[in-house]
Amino acid sequence: MVLTAGDKANVRTVWAKVGGHLEDYGSEALERLFTVYPSTKTYFPHFDLHHDSAQIRAHGKKVLSALGDAVNHIDDIPGALSKLSDLHAQTLRVDPVNFKLLSLCIVVVVGRNNPSVLTPEVHVSLDKFLSAVSTALTAKYR
Repeated sequence: MVLTAGDKANVRTVWAKVGGHLEDYGSEALERLFTVYPSTKTYFPHFDLHHDSAQIRAHGKKVLSALGDAVNHIDDIPGALSKLSDLHAQTLRVDPVNFKLLSLCIVVVVGRNNPSVLTPEVHVSLDKFLSAVSTALTAKYR
């Protein structure tokens, strides 16, 4: 899936709104993930999974910071996320479907917190970007 110049501009516009709220949006996305898809909790047996826990907030910030790296290197997402791909494939062994599930939750969080920004066109661009991120993260599984 190729990101057009318009897609890249749309993703950067969204990220300008998200970037100042990494911890809040990241923890909200993870809490949604764990609530809607409870099987995803199995990767976090050592975490306090209660609402607004310090561990969820810290990990949410880490996840969205990695997405920020992908935005900043939007022309080389696989390169930007190569080490993270290694970690998830070889060490953590996360089921690749979870990246798609988290992507869905991130879109909901972006839309809930910035409804005027998430136009249909921007939604499509964000979906394409998150799909590219998921593909990059699962590249080392093959």
